[in-house]
Amino acid sequence: MDNSGGPYLNVQALWSKVGIVRLLQLLFGCTTFSLVLHKAGFSAAYGTFCVFVWCFCFAITTLIVVCDLTRLQSCLRNLSWGNFTAAFAMLASLMTLTASVIYPLYFVTLNCTPDCGTRNHRLAVSICAGLLFLVYAMEVFLTRARPGMPCSYMATAAGLLKVVQAFVACIIFGALATESQYKKYVATQWCVAVYSFCFVLTVVVIILNITGRAVTLRCPFEHFVVIYTVVAILMYISASVIWPVFCFDTKYGSPTRPSRCSWGRCPWDSQLVVTIFTHVNLLLYVADLVYTQRLRFVTQR
Repeated sequence: MDNSGGPYLNVQALWSKVGIVRLLQLLFGCTTFSLVLHKAGFSAAYGTFCVFVWCFCFAITTLIVVCDLTRLQSCLRNLSWGNFTAAFAMLASLMTLTASVIYPLYFVTLNCTPDCGTRNHRLAVSICAGLLFLVYAMEVFLTRARPGMPCSYMATAAGLLKVVQAFVACIIFGALATESQYKKYVATQWCVAVYSFCFVLTVVVIILNITGRAVTLRCPFEHFVVIYTVVAILMYISASVIWPVFCFDTKYGSPTRPSRCSWGRCPWDSQLVVTIFTHVNLLLYVADLVYTQRLRFVTQR
């Protein structure tokens, strides 16, 4: 038996700033998907995605709260708890932000026909979804790395940027899977290879930190991350040039949106989304490298 003398339940974890924020996450998350399933409703892939986001975040947050309350995280030997919670908070912020934009965009109208009940429920869902995003973003703000304080890698700007990079890559893959016609040219297939390669390595870096394996690597983890980031920047530079040329140049594609292209099933729209988020991810990788080098410079000085 454990004779350490400490209480079995870590009640203090619930009444800390982060603990209260997580309780608010449970409150708004449960309210959001309950309203959707009760009367607000959803349909198509967009609605299914939103409901999945809210249920997934609620389930993982419940697990985190229970583990903090019962101290079960100490039994998870193959998991770095600080890295896991920091990475999940960032991921949940991005996912709930996306859902809070998609749901009102596709399901909320100001018209009150045939009855106002459904509309009011959908408005309530939109408000709760926005509040849910805010409390997850608040957790990221509260747990982020601060100068002079010990912290997990995933709580640093570099670690948080890794989660954003992986999330943006998922958006790119979603657009590629929707009538993007990337198989038409070898050059665009190269771009897909760039997105896939960088995404896999980014996920590997995240997993190594969450599982605590980063410190057991034979080569220095910081050197590996810097080299990989430089390679990712060079590859994304090539994709940021090649993809727009083969999609929007008059020789290969169309510089303007075709008039007979239906919304939601238009290759041009998917190609535009890929172009935008290719450049977004390029900027994220550059910011990642700049932050890592700045941190290294300050440490050495």
